[in-house]
Amino acid sequence: MKSYSSANWKGSGKEGSGTLTSKSKVLENTSYDFRSRFEDGTFTNPEELVAAAHAGCFSMKLSFVLGAAGFTPDNIDTKCTITLENGAITSSHLEVKASVPGIDAAKFAECAAEAKANCPISKLLNTEITMEANLA
Repeated sequence: MKSYSSANWKGSGKEGSGTLTSKSKVLENTSYDFRSRFEDGTFTNPEELVAAAHAGCFSMKLSFVLGAAGFTPDNIDTKCTITLENGAITSSHLEVKASVPGIDAAKFAECAAEAKANCPISKLLNTEITMEANLA
């Protein structure tokens, strides 16, 4: 499977602005700019999109890992925080809360660690990935 998104940028790096469009059209001419990336703007930015991708990918991978271990989650909530410092993504931090009937904390921690290590976005990122995983 291949997926894609596209970007269009007009103007200088600091004063210009751009739009993002995804294959699914979930993003369609969605605005991004310098202020939203480095200051207090109201548009999206690449790091926010990476955070959404990592949170979503991890949650789905955790569901698969739990299923392979014989558990079906009722709910998985994942927040991902991407840190951008000096022009580089320096870390991705996952905060996970899940409701999984019948699982104990040790088995859940094991499943969460496996999902963190093996979700495709974790494998893609060349940065430190940390996690707090708790049962609800």
